[in-house]
Amino acid sequence: MVLTGQVSRDVVRGINAHGPLAAAVSGEDAGLFTGRRRGAVVDGVEVDLGLVGDVVAVDPTAVLAQLDAGRIPVVSSIAPDESDPAVSLNVNADAAAAALAVALGAEKLVILTDVAGLYRDWPDRGSLVSDIRSDELRALLPSLESGMIPKMAACLEAVDGGVPKAAIIDGRIPHSMLLEIFTTNGIGTEVVPA
Repeated sequence: MVLTGQVSRDVVRGINAHGPLAAAVSGEDAGLFTGRRRGAVVDGVEVDLGLVGDVVAVDPTAVLAQLDAGRIPVVSSIAPDESDPAVSLNVNADAAAAALAVALGAEKLVILTDVAGLYRDWPDRGSLVSDIRSDELRALLPSLESGMIPKMAACLEAVDGGVPKAAIIDGRIPHSMLLEIFTTNGIGTEVVPA
């Protein structure tokens, strides 16, 4: 698979250019993710989406082992199908990250994207939402642009699952992770429980 064979290796190589810190972890490794095929109904007819699924279970043991060894786990978002573990499913990376954050008991989930965050009235740049409660986001979700829905749904999943904060930030901004984590106001949009 491209995620495990190429993308993951490229990310690990980029991190390791600064020291041997990163290790690739596939969603299939040690049962990290378990997936279920996703179906869709179009005009009342069930449509086969192929090898696309949703994360239904997480065992964070493989990630915890990497963290305990002082490594940065680079996780690819694939999962064995729960009904046929020999079949690999592509799962949404944002949803997989949210499920992993919940399983790890993370303090915060940060999702990188190519926009500044959530806009109440896209593309009005003045409508950027800096922080939002989960109940407000849940009400706003159906009206969002389609590309932002999976990211904001992942933030909701994380916060609903016990992660105290989740954020969407623009990964194109230099040092965006540092700005989000080590400044008072952060950048992008932060989601907190209601």
